[in-house]
Amino acid sequence: MRVWAMGAAVLLGIAPAAASAQATKPLSPEARTAAYLDRIAASPPRLRIFLQAMPKGGDLHNHGGGSIYAEDFLRWAGEAGLCIATDTDRIVDPPCDAPNRIPAAGLERNYPRYSRMIDAISTRGFESGVGDPRMSGYDRFFATFDAFGPASRGNAGRTFALTREQAAADHVGYVELSTGARAAMALVSQVGEGDADDFAGMLAKLEPLLPQAVAATRADYDAFERDAAMIDGCSGASPAPACGVEMRYLYTAIRTLAPRQVFAELALGFALAQADPRFVGVNIAAPEHDPIAVRDYALHMRMLAFLKARYPAVRLSLHAGELTLGLVPPRDLAFHIHDAVAVAGARRIGHGVDISYETDAPALLHRMAREKVAVEINLTSNAVILGVKGTAHPLSLYREAGVPVVLSTDDEGVSRSDMTNEYLRAVTEQGLRYRDLKQIVRNGIEYSFLPGASLWRDRVGGARVAACQVIAAPACTAFLAGSVRATQQLRLERELTAFEAIPR
Repeated sequence: MRVWAMGAAVLLGIAPAAASAQATKPLSPEARTAAYLDRIAASPPRLRIFLQAMPKGGDLHNHGGGSIYAEDFLRWAGEAGLCIATDTDRIVDPPCDAPNRIPAAGLERNYPRYSRMIDAISTRGFESGVGDPRMSGYDRFFATFDAFGPASRGNAGRTFALTREQAAADHVGYVELSTGARAAMALVSQVGEGDADDFAGMLAKLEPLLPQAVAATRADYDAFERDAAMIDGCSGASPAPACGVEMRYLYTAIRTLAPRQVFAELALGFALAQADPRFVGVNIAAPEHDPIAVRDYALHMRMLAFLKARYPAVRLSLHAGELTLGLVPPRDLAFHIHDAVAVAGARRIGHGVDISYETDAPALLHRMAREKVAVEINLTSNAVILGVKGTAHPLSLYREAGVPVVLSTDDEGVSRSDMTNEYLRAVTEQGLRYRDLKQIVRNGIEYSFLPGASLWRDRVGGARVAACQVIAAPACTAFLAGSVRATQQLRLERELTAFEAIPR
């Protein structure tokens, strides 16, 4: 056997001494970390511990209300004197002594009712068969927002604090939170009746109202951020880890409103993104299979294109392709992602699950790869809402085509998930390994809408820009001072270096 091994080494052009030296050459920290993940990939408990500690860059698809867990909403409802509707399992306004109403305060002492409410305002247990089998995942998911809605009122600061706290627990350094604005209600009421295709006319009517709406929204977010900072002690001697999480906002319009109302919301979003650097882009959301959303999809893309032409610096991340065969007719699977990219000018696509049903999907994938239009992959959400997971999920298709992908949480509170679980599913269901995950982690900052140039010269994770060949050099210090994106990227690289140095 030894003679055979030596002969094989000679045949391969490797002298025995060289082969021995090669065998004993120490692995790089990255290779050692990758090898460890390979060893534990079949053990979800071990994988969870490993992935919990792994730095995860940015969460670019995270909805404010959906990020909060049911237990928090029930606690807030009790503190606010709200009620539980026992006939519909919803949080509702007082009086609580009306028929089929009980106080939310003290609900935890009635475990059967408390547990039922957790299930009603989340998708807890759905993937394991908990709940009414006659109710689809998408209906159960989207019904939660009306069910917990009253408890979210007045709690934006708490929402921001909890979202950042969960991000910190998952070692996520940056969050782009999808949010809205109270000022939009006044704009929606003022837009009036008329031709929904008259974009110029609608904008002319709205423009005198936008400065006040922008100012009111900025004041609201000033207060929300102060509340969140106070909750986490960010100005104190011992700030919570959440204080180190960078958070910006994507103004998100609701696609199920009347067309002129959608336009008013979008107009506010574009004006906000131009006026306030905290608002890094515009989005549009709500059930894509809703009949209003289906009817008006092409109209919404034209609205976005019109406003984009007037606010060219504003970037778009659009929910598109959150659909699958059977949920809508095949004709409605054929163009949503294409139009979000080609008509509206989206720089990121949220979900993109129905890509393989698009007309000329290979050409669309090629375009997205060439133009570096990233896709926000939400594995738990897609499994619960659409029933798409494992090999049926298009994550591998996007990666094979060279389209940049990121992992995100979508609505982690409603879905009872977190970012660590999204990475765990990527390993156990999608077969990704450490270097794949590391690329996705880096993508989370590279394809964010943070301002400033990238730290990377040509390829994410490749050579750094000339100014930062030496990080301590004055040129790099100046470069970082002018780029929030590059500053976050350097922070992430340092975190990854520390993570890979952990003995395993």
